[in-house]
Amino acid sequence: MRGTSRLGNPRSSEGVDAVDRRREEAVDASDAMAYRLAIFDFDGTLANSIPWFAGVVNQLADQYGFERVREEDHETLRGYEPRRLLDALGVPVWKIPMMVYHLRSMMARDIDQIALFDGIDGLLQSLSQAGVVVAVVSSNSYDNVRRTLGPENVALIETFSCGVSIFGKAAKLRGVLARCRIPRSEAIYIGDEVRDMEAARAARVAAGAVAWGYNTLEVLKTCGPNEVFTTVHEIVESLLPGGEPLGPDRLRSAGT
Repeated sequence: MRGTSRLGNPRSSEGVDAVDRRREEAVDASDAMAYRLAIFDFDGTLANSIPWFAGVVNQLADQYGFERVREEDHETLRGYEPRRLLDALGVPVWKIPMMVYHLRSMMARDIDQIALFDGIDGLLQSLSQAGVVVAVVSSNSYDNVRRTLGPENVALIETFSCGVSIFGKAAKLRGVLARCRIPRSEAIYIGDEVRDMEAARAARVAAGAVAWGYNTLEVLKTCGPNEVFTTVHEIVESLLPGGEPLGPDRLRSAGT
């Protein structure tokens, strides 16, 4: 507990019993949780940066010398794992760090165009209120992540590990486990890309795949995720005992 309550009047035995029951229920709920630590990817998982990225990708293509992306190819490319995607577009591997840095700067410029998926506010609130430790591991910059989440959501997140290299998430996941002091068997990393699933496996934590991000659910399933989520609310149903409701205005599927 973060603190204790102070009551001005003596409590009746009935009041004491009610408090004790609530405490016992909270302990039981904590014991029943599938995961005590929920680590989230950001872009494509919490934040819908996909339309924005589709609008700027050809600027990067022209500047860094890889194939331009036609609108009709977007869905096909969602089915490619990272290395196949880089090969298909002819992206020089040695240029990736420069491209990522440039992309973060472009997003900072356009940050008002990036919004959270529907239901993410309620998801973070529900997990936090239930005692699940929430963290974020992202290749995006901390400033971009913070500005998109907003101060209320940032306050719900225990730790951030941002600015991660494209294939460097596994080490950051291990760092989050160490900082939070939670066993890897009680942690899950939830993301939308094949590299998120691979990072979870390398860090030996459970992998959760979402259906609304940069990679298709079909290609994510080939990685053998422990959990598959087709809506934001399914994350709550899976992670919390009884699937604590988010409220009728927060139950919309992501991206709809």
